[in-house]
Amino acid sequence: MSKTIRIGTRDSELALWQANIVKKLLEEAGHQTELVPVKSTGDLVLDKPLYELGITGIFTRTLDIAMLNHDIDIAVHSLKDVPTVLPNGIVQAAVLKRGNVNDTLVFKDNEEFLGAKEAVIATGSLRRRAQWLNRFPTHTITDLRGNVNSRLQKLKDNNWNGAIFAAAGIGRIGLRPEEAINLDWMIPAPAQGAIMITALEEDEFVKTACAELNHEETEICTTIEREFLNKLEGGCTAPIGALAYIKDEEINFKGVLLSPDGTKKIDVTRVKKLGEHHDMAQYCADFIIERGGKRLMDKIKNSDRKTNVFSTKKLTEDQRLLFHEKVIAESSDFIKININRIHPRFLKNEIQNVIITSKNAVESLTTNYSASELQFKNIYCVGRRTKRLIENKIGKVKHAEKNAKKLAEYLVEYMEGTETTYFCSDLRLDDLPTILSENHIKVTEVEAYSTKYDGVKIDDSVEGVMFYSPSTVESFVKSNHDEVIAFCIGETTAKEAKKHFNDVRVAKVPTVESVIELVNEYYI
Repeated sequence: MSKTIRIGTRDSELALWQANIVKKLLEEAGHQTELVPVKSTGDLVLDKPLYELGITGIFTRTLDIAMLNHDIDIAVHSLKDVPTVLPNGIVQAAVLKRGNVNDTLVFKDNEEFLGAKEAVIATGSLRRRAQWLNRFPTHTITDLRGNVNSRLQKLKDNNWNGAIFAAAGIGRIGLRPEEAINLDWMIPAPAQGAIMITALEEDEFVKTACAELNHEETEICTTIEREFLNKLEGGCTAPIGALAYIKDEEINFKGVLLSPDGTKKIDVTRVKKLGEHHDMAQYCADFIIERGGKRLMDKIKNSDRKTNVFSTKKLTEDQRLLFHEKVIAESSDFIKININRIHPRFLKNEIQNVIITSKNAVESLTTNYSASELQFKNIYCVGRRTKRLIENKIGKVKHAEKNAKKLAEYLVEYMEGTETTYFCSDLRLDDLPTILSENHIKVTEVEAYSTKYDGVKIDDSVEGVMFYSPSTVESFVKSNHDEVIAFCIGETTAKEAKKHFNDVRVAKVPTVESVIELVNEYYI
């Protein structure tokens, strides 16, 4: 006589309904069964939204432990609740034919609130919350937890306009009210509407019994959706939707990743012939990642981690990706640049010696005049990137140094003539003109651009600040007084930082990337 298959399930009404379906199908196939209800953490903790519990697989973990302890032989789950990576020793034994995949809005009285500016919608799902706010940004979302019955009761008892449910869930236990509509615009959770059976990998008898219940089309589609979720490294803490379906021998897929507040949305659609779909999930996940998905996922993952490094210059996406995993960085431009009008009298004749110490001065010159109008015989500059920009837009650079002081010392020794024109900011440092004047070199200063302080108050959690010029240091200390580690782009910036901070560190080369490397070295 074959053994009795013990079916583990949560003890909610919906979970028991699903388990009884499996029990019925197994018994129709000639197997003896027994239900074993188990209470899960997800059912016990109802005072916080699910995504705040920070546990992937909250509804499956208790059943996993029971199975590994050989207290049950199989477990029945809503597949959307199952982590994309199963515990060692546990495998997917079958997926039943899928039910309704949609989310459903249950509302009171009528649907007129959908066109109103203000409305209150209840859901405990971060994915539903994000998609609703993306579509209705002025509405308010309130948290809703508990089993289907208790959630429907809370909707009746509270002054809410509606609540969102899985259509399959309220339909299976016969609780779908007349006042309900499917939200066909809302992309469901990966594998929503599907029932999954797990078993021990070593239990061949049970795996063979369950294989008879497997629905191949549902298995193909839910596997794609769950692989897409896995590639994005998402779980119940990320607003990710995915739906695959088969029509006319083709697999149609649509997926979405949103910010928790719904303000950002990245979506993807793809169609492949059945049998040629094996790279579909990877392609769609890469599509999302390459269009800002990685940054969005990182922000979601780090939402509970405080910023520990602040850049006083806005960082590009590529620069942000260079940080060590222990660094949570924010950035803002602490200085604003205004290009000044340069009077033609400064440029009416060829200038023998020109000094340019920043890319901003280059931008000012080339905004005011064409390259042919900039008749400079000898150009001297500070910084490799400034040199590169000058040679791309104006002409050949005769000599470059890492900072203004070293350039001044070079000019005292090697400059032709005794006069030079210095295109600078209204906040330029004194080193260069002072050294040149002391050595009887006349300096004509032209304010090519003006610098405005635009610093913000940083959080108390910030330990280190990245500085790129003396002006960024000055702007920072006007808005902030806390002692921080100063990560500086060069010696000139470090000189100013040392007036205010005890721990000042200087990058190996004067680039933003080198400052990031300096930060990473500190956090290793």
